[in-house]
Amino acid sequence: MPEATAFVQSLPKVQLHCHLEGTVRAATFRELARGHAIESARAAGPLEETYAFANFGEFLLTFAEICKALKEPQDYARIARDYVIDAAAQNVRYAEIFISPSVWTFFHRDLDILETVSAMRGALDEEGKRHNIDVKFICDLTRNFGVEQAQATAEKAVALADARLGVIGVGLGGDEANYPAALFEDVYAYARSHGLHGVAHAGEADGPQSVRAAIELLGAERIGHGVRALEDPALVAELAERRIPLELCPTSNFLTGAALRSRPHPIAELDAAGVVCTIDADDPALFSTTISAEYELVLEWLGGATLLRCAYNAIEASFAGDEQKAALRDELEALDLETHAPRRSR
Repeated sequence: MPEATAFVQSLPKVQLHCHLEGTVRAATFRELARGHAIESARAAGPLEETYAFANFGEFLLTFAEICKALKEPQDYARIARDYVIDAAAQNVRYAEIFISPSVWTFFHRDLDILETVSAMRGALDEEGKRHNIDVKFICDLTRNFGVEQAQATAEKAVALADARLGVIGVGLGGDEANYPAALFEDVYAYARSHGLHGVAHAGEADGPQSVRAAIELLGAERIGHGVRALEDPALVAELAERRIPLELCPTSNFLTGAALRSRPHPIAELDAAGVVCTIDADDPALFSTTISAEYELVLEWLGGATLLRCAYNAIEASFAGDEQKAALRDELEALDLETHAPRRSR
């Protein structure tokens, strides 16, 4: 619907749940894999099938293939620059994106993290000034590598923050069920004591207890996904009362099985319950989506007023400073979109 697309495009956006490695264009991945002589079946065959996967396990293997192809600091600078260009095309104004240093060094042990993030910072700042986008980093601790590696990554995140490279927090992705939040309580306490924010994936591949643990044990300020919180009405009420935001990624949730396509996406029920909902794209290149496409889905399902609420929520849920948040709000309010939002599709 052209009207809906124009409406979504006009919205200045804040992006809070996006993995940089999951934004790599298929053509870029293929070029990097060939350039580094990395064998990958995904670097052959039709371009449109590069990121095809049948289940969540295959998705994770695809993500790993991408990380194998990112071998040098300049590779990361390249994808950082591409991220800004692609985000600008969707009117993103501010972003907090996940990076995964522990995954990088798992595949390339000699990769210099400081040099790599410095290269990315330079690309982001240069391209960001051109497109009026401010991008910060959240370092993912990656549950599957265990507590010792998580602590090492948190220490690296603190060092990167001290070096003024735009690292503002830590996150926790990976296998929720086998690596529960309780294991990482001390790691989060360390990060928090050094001024970093904390967010966590939870309630995606495990139940509501994972969300509650992320909040109570880790002090998570935002929850990535959190869709399975609906299995515990008391938890939903607590999320709403405490104004703990959920970073919701509809297409990702459907493709990974966190939400069933046969039922309305959980964002409808969560928003109706007063939970602070934001909208994002997770790994947009791998899921063949964009943040704008996710906005359009919510617009179709729930209408313009709800979409605007989610857009405002993303501003408030971000870790931007008060002045920057005020500027983002002003930009959104200046559009006077309440009276121009297209009606919900029937």
